[in-house]
Amino acid sequence: MANRAQIQTNNSALIAMIADEDTIVGLLMAGVGNVDLRRKTNYLIVDSKTTVKQIEDAFKEFSTREDIAIVLISQYVANMIRFLVDSYNKPIPAILEIPSKDHPYDPTQDSVLSRVKYLFSAESVASGRR
Repeated sequence: MANRAQIQTNNSALIAMIADEDTIVGLLMAGVGNVDLRRKTNYLIVDSKTTVKQIEDAFKEFSTREDIAIVLISQYVANMIRFLVDSYNKPIPAILEIPSKDHPYDPTQDSVLSRVKYLFSAESVASGRR
């Protein structure tokens, strides 16, 4: 236990979002949005005019901010920056891929799910070992 890295917890942490407009609006209506004093938001709306560079920059910013605990990213957007998503290996903020209205979820492309499957093979789960 002494060798384990401690995960810092804040009293309040944000959920960041990188997705299409419909997904972002739904989450904003649920109260997930935030604008700080410097007018920085915790979301990026991806549309046909959004460049891959803007998506990369938002992902890098959200994954390094101290006040963000989870980054929700639409799977089709994550596929645009797959090399960044797959190389990310920190526990916080957690990166979660979500489906969008126009692009269904494909579990074969989810980096988190593939890591879980690697760690817990079907044989060990079926036999009751962990």
